Amino acid sequence: MKIAILGAGMVGRTMAIDLCKKHQVTSFDVSEKALAALSVREPSINTIKADLQDYANYNSLLSGFDYVITAVPGFMGYKTLETVIKAGKNVADISFFSEDALALDALAKQNNVTAIVDCGVAPGMSNYILGYYNEKLKITDFECMVGGLPMIRVKPFEYKAPFSPIDVIEEYSRPARLMENGQIVTKPALSEAELIDFPQVGTLESFNTDGLRSILFTMGHIPNMKEKTLRYPGHIDLIKAMIKGGFFDTRKINFKGIETTPLEFSSAMLIDQWKSKPDEQEFTLMRIRVTGTENGKAASYTYDLFDTYDAVTQFSSMSRTTGFTCTGSLHLIMDKLFTEKGVFPPELVGKHTNCFNFIMQYLKERGVIYHLTEE
Repeated sequence: MKIAILGAGMVGRTMAIDLCKKHQVTSFDVSEKALAALSVREPSINTIKADLQDYANYNSLLSGFDYVITAVPGFMGYKTLETVIKAGKNVADISFFSEDALALDALAKQNNVTAIVDCGVAPGMSNYILGYYNEKLKITDFECMVGGLPMIRVKPFEYKAPFSPIDVIEEYSRPARLMENGQIVTKPALSEAELIDFPQVGTLESFNTDGLRSILFTMGHIPNMKEKTLRYPGHIDLIKAMIKGGFFDTRKINFKGIETTPLEFSSAMLIDQWKSKPDEQEFTLMRIRVTGTENGKAASYTYDLFDTYDAVTQFSSMSRTTGFTCTGSLHLIMDKLFTEKGVFPPELVGKHTNCFNFIMQYLKERGVIYHLTEE
């Protein structure tokens, strides 16, 4: 199969290398540096420099490709997905844009396209798991805790960002939507902090973020749902201080004749602070708990993931856990395991047992292992 991957960042490169073993892969990006890094890692992958915001060129750009993966920054994700759908290409998407992907469902049906969106870790695997158990249980509670962190804690942030700092900062500033007692409620990001102990890394702090996304609506019958982000203790207070100091404000300011925003300036300053070194040890940790009744009896299923940097492949944990979920999702489409037309977040795919089992096995074969505990 001929596969186009739009975006050659950290996750995009990992996906390209994963897929090129059995398929003809072409990666597109505006960054020559990103494309060169991919070519060094895997010369068999074709790389093309392209302005992926030139949407008028997509029909020509994607001509001859069988499938597409979109891995562009969030701010351009919705328009990119919309344009790929208009081009009639089946697609898996991990651009994690803020707009409602389901608004493109009618367009996808009209163009005979299957699009699986939000297919990363969380959103992504958390959705697959919830969709699967929604068919087995009458679910009362869903909780997801997730975080990607460096192994070595370095002050002041004790954090490295696998994505653009501006996307991470949005998590800290956008109000968090949760489901409580059957109602969508909004709470401040960083709120309801808890200290949680994990055997692999010790104590982390968790806090509310706006990560439920599509399941607030596709799984709106579940009374209680929440997602919390994990960081090393003390991170919340540091971020709150920066928010109070105005470092993340979006109002325009003029500094010595240069117009910018504090958010843009802070993001530029944090790129080097938060950027991981190529071989830096880091991990992804996630705990998903689904609780309810099964055949009239109380039931609880907990999935734990602890994944680390792979020194052999030199893939970061975040790129592995995110990227392999997305390439697995594309395989669901390519292998005709999922053939419905429209736009589908993973919970609407994972409800099919064959699709859920395929994704879990696909990840396991690549060393991304979710451990299940039943109660």
